[in-house]
Amino acid sequence: MALSITNFRAIGFADAPEVIHVGDDGLVTAAAPEGAEVIDGQGVYLSPGWCDLHVHVWHGGTDISVRASEAGRETGVTAMADAGSAGEASFHGLREYVIDPQVETVKAFLNIGSIGLVACNRVPELIDLRSIDVDRTIAVIEANRDVICGIKVRASGVIVGAWGITPAKIAKRVAEICELPLMVHVGEPPPLIDEVFDILTPGDIVTHCFNGKKAGSIRDTAALFAQAQRLAAEGVRMDIGHGVASFDFETARVAVAEGMLPWSISTDLHIRNIAGPVHDMATTLSKVLAVGVPLEECVAAVTARPRSVLGLGGVEGAGVGQKADFTLFDLEDGDLLATDSQGTQMTLDRVFEPRMTVIGASVKSAGRRGA
Repeated sequence: MALSITNFRAIGFADAPEVIHVGDDGLVTAAAPEGAEVIDGQGVYLSPGWCDLHVHVWHGGTDISVRASEAGRETGVTAMADAGSAGEASFHGLREYVIDPQVETVKAFLNIGSIGLVACNRVPELIDLRSIDVDRTIAVIEANRDVICGIKVRASGVIVGAWGITPAKIAKRVAEICELPLMVHVGEPPPLIDEVFDILTPGDIVTHCFNGKKAGSIRDTAALFAQAQRLAAEGVRMDIGHGVASFDFETARVAVAEGMLPWSISTDLHIRNIAGPVHDMATTLSKVLAVGVPLEECVAAVTARPRSVLGLGGVEGAGVGQKADFTLFDLEDGDLLATDSQGTQMTLDRVFEPRMTVIGASVKSAGRRGA
């Protein structure tokens, strides 16, 4: 179905026309196609499609994953990366049953642990050396270069136990061999967060960057926070990864006030947080806005930056010949009572409200799931 989208406020683009035309083939065109349906944006914002860099959507292949559709268009998200639900032993299923058939763009960070999150935390994927098969992991990456966007490791004591920093070092070496970024989940030690920081290089991603965990937060000491700031300035990417236990209002507020802005905003959506405290991307964006990140930065952190990791168009996404991939949303005044991962509540006076998504020549209504 050919489209013409009118009456919107473009945000997150280097340049965008006042009217966007989309042909039957889903590509942006210079002129209105014959018979195009007019979509009235009613004055809301139009941005590149929202991209969630950290979700768990290997539904049926793990005990925590939601369906990709629950993390996708119905909440304003047009692209996402599954963050380590599958390791090399199960990636073929994630690809066949989730990545390939989905309307939204779905790519993946491959878990360095072979079993991935099949029984998340009940059966940790990094128990000992038998948990990692480097040769098989590299073989899966080479066979799936088009959809694997990085390596994931959970560098947290409840996962690695006494093994400490070693799994993260192995994951980093595999990432280097395959020339991919490493996404590291940081949390309770071992390893200590500064041990993790010591192995990271530009392009790597620290997810759960604003967690409030004791001995696992960037705010533990002044020296550690200075190290985090230095790494961010050098190109290590700080990602929100809200999750059920990994976003703290106070840690975020103080870090932002001292100049530490997140590089990307992600939800870490799964079945244990979809009913709260995360709910969806719009609610997560609203929380990040409330702790002091400006609107334009929030938009960049959910569009151009994470989309670049997935190899998608960002600020140039409204150009002629590009596949249409947009989110239309509003920013409404309100008094939404929201909760962080520590159970602390905050009243949000401005709330992101997704209205619709456009993927190719398909338009779908969207909305925020919860408080």
